[in-house]
Amino acid sequence: GNSARSQMAEALLNYHHGNRFEAFSAGTNPETVHPLTLAALKTHGIENIHQSKHIDELAGQHFDYVVTLCDRATQECKSLGAKEKKLEWSFSDPKVSKGDDLSDIERFHMSLTEINRRINSFAAIESNQAILDAQHSNELSPLQLFKSLSDELRLKCLMLIQYEGELCVCELMAALEYEQPKVSRHLALLKKAGILTDRRMGQWVFYRINPSLPSWAKSVLAQTCDANISEFS
Repeated sequence: GNSARSQMAEALLNYHHGNRFEAFSAGTNPETVHPLTLAALKTHGIENIHQSKHIDELAGQHFDYVVTLCDRATQECKSLGAKEKKLEWSFSDPKVSKGDDLSDIERFHMSLTEINRRINSFAAIESNQAILDAQHSNELSPLQLFKSLSDELRLKCLMLIQYEGELCVCELMAALEYEQPKVSRHLALLKKAGILTDRRMGQWVFYRINPSLPSWAKSVLAQTCDANISEFS
């Protein structure tokens, strides 16, 4: 119903790992987000929760992963995401009492903890894989660079970072008027491609052009920025 577990998963992934992922949730029979879902997430400092959505609202979008959180969803979504990697996670429904001594809110907190643990494991595995991919990748090719520049948001991020030298996610959000998960996801793609590097200062992550880029790539970025930076003036 996109009212409890899937809402938790979407919120947790975007909140804790939004610099690398952008999560969306939906259901085949969406219901109003459960009040105890909101209460449990609030204990993690998460309050910006979206409304429930029907899965048809996501039709036509490409996702790297399709994750189901219960056996029923796994069966209902077998025909979806033929090209995406599928992860089948099964968590008990916190809205349904299992005859134990747990209160309603305790069941929701338990579900939140279990989902958060699984998401953190998933993010750690993906992070390690990204490091391995980077270690075994060849030098940036023209195809990789121009493919990265073909997306409007990524191009604008690169131009601003090239012009300013270094920017954090919040500065890019303010300049481009995009939400944090979307900006962070595209920055992560640019970092994975080896075009950007980052550094962390407290809770802030700052991005800059990778100083190890080949000279021809640096020249392309510099000339593109110099010729078009007036768009942001």
